[in-house]
Amino acid sequence: MRLAPLTHLDALETLLLKGGHDLYSGEAVSQLEHALQAAAAAEQAGSGAALITAALLHDVGHLASRQQASDLAAGIDDHHEALAVQLLHDLFDHDVLQPIALHVAAKRYLASTEPGYLGNLSPASTCSLALQGGPMSEEEAARFCLRPNAAQAIALRRFDELAKVPNLPTPPLSHYLAIAATVMKACP
Repeated sequence: MRLAPLTHLDALETLLLKGGHDLYSGEAVSQLEHALQAAAAAEQAGSGAALITAALLHDVGHLASRQQASDLAAGIDDHHEALAVQLLHDLFDHDVLQPIALHVAAKRYLASTEPGYLGNLSPASTCSLALQGGPMSEEEAARFCLRPNAAQAIALRRFDELAKVPNLPTPPLSHYLAIAATVMKACP
């Protein structure tokens, strides 16, 4: 699936508001709740604007693909991390895009290197991990660690795992879009 990049923050807001009320792939929260909770976790951890923005937008590819929980059950991986990078390429630089691009790999990395990580994944995350290639081999994990932004991707992954709490209060979308505006690419 090839997507046209978004060129305005307003278009991103519309996408988040329009599709964000759908449930997030088998979880008990909506796509928008998940995005806001991930951004809030990043902000509470003292992350910079780029990582907070990446946390907010890391799963925007699911909205563009219109993935449903039944797609996961049917064994369909929408490659949402790549779709998100396609969508956001014209709006943000690599400091936002690379953690998003690598957050699935970060899950595979943590599944292979951190004892107990697999046992703490939600059923939906466990299912998607299998579709995404499962835990990394030792060689893959060693290569992942050498990637620029690997540490940010791991942090993003941890924020992602925290962002599945029904009815958790968060700041509104406008708060995080204001933060995102501070790390947008400069207009030509």
